[in-house]
Amino acid sequence: MCFACAGLLPGQAAAQNVAKYPNKPIRMIVPFPPGGGTDIMARMFAQKFSDAAGQAVVVDNRAGAGGTIGAETTVRAAPDGYTLCMVSTSYSTNAALFKLPYDAVRDITPIVMLGDAGILLTLHPSVAAKNVKELIALAKAKPGALNFASTGTGGNTHLATELLIMMAGIQMTHVPYKGTGAALNDLLGGQVQLIMGTLGVMLPHVKTGRLRGIAVTNAKRSNALPDIPTIAETLPGFEATLWYGLWGPKGLPADVVTLWNREVRKAAQAPEIKERFGVEGIEASDGPPEVFRDVIQRDVGKWIKVVKAANIRQVQ
Repeated sequence: MCFACAGLLPGQAAAQNVAKYPNKPIRMIVPFPPGGGTDIMARMFAQKFSDAAGQAVVVDNRAGAGGTIGAETTVRAAPDGYTLCMVSTSYSTNAALFKLPYDAVRDITPIVMLGDAGILLTLHPSVAAKNVKELIALAKAKPGALNFASTGTGGNTHLATELLIMMAGIQMTHVPYKGTGAALNDLLGGQVQLIMGTLGVMLPHVKTGRLRGIAVTNAKRSNALPDIPTIAETLPGFEATLWYGLWGPKGLPADVVTLWNREVRKAAQAPEIKERFGVEGIEASDGPPEVFRDVIQRDVGKWIKVVKAANIRQVQ
């Protein structure tokens, strides 16, 4: 019996009109250079699928243009299940930042969201605010006086902070850096006052008292930080998460989608992947493809509004 038909009823299996899948290597495009978070996730899940299916899943790093080159390569590929794309939250922000040659929602087949993690709103200890309400009051009392760091204009840390600015009706000054290291160093030194940072990077410094974590950006409190409130507890409706997901070209066969969705969710229970998720504060998703589609569609609409409100110039 073909691997794709595993778990189907005999009548369903007999109705399959596609060739046995997979019967050749599969290309998983990662639209970023090797070594980053999306690349690491892709390689872990690719190996698990390879072991289960008996066919190699080859990770193909197609970096460039903020991830849009790799995404477009996948969009233009044949919808046969042999070219897929592993993406992160930047896939949805790109739809707000770039004039794309494809539609980020309509031109793909969502397969599965691997999981998501909140971002930690982190302050330098010199900031006279212990929570989001006090931070907003401070920003309103001194418009533009607070400097917030980001890992680059249009990146996740930047847009998440602009969402806070938009919803709270405050002014802060953006200081973009080329990467996490430089931004973190200046935050620790007090040259900037706050950042929206990933849990894995911020927590060690929060635990030592060198920085102060006051809120997470999840809709609900993070399992990794149950005692830290959400921004939504002060600003209802606020949510900005970092997620990872897998999709393929538009028109991907339903049995291929079902197979990958099931096997990826099964792989997420492996000890080494659970450990990786724990380090990053990622909570595994356990939903059908429609859940991932809804997340993409919601985020694309949200970031378009944020980019316009923050007057961030769209890249041609």
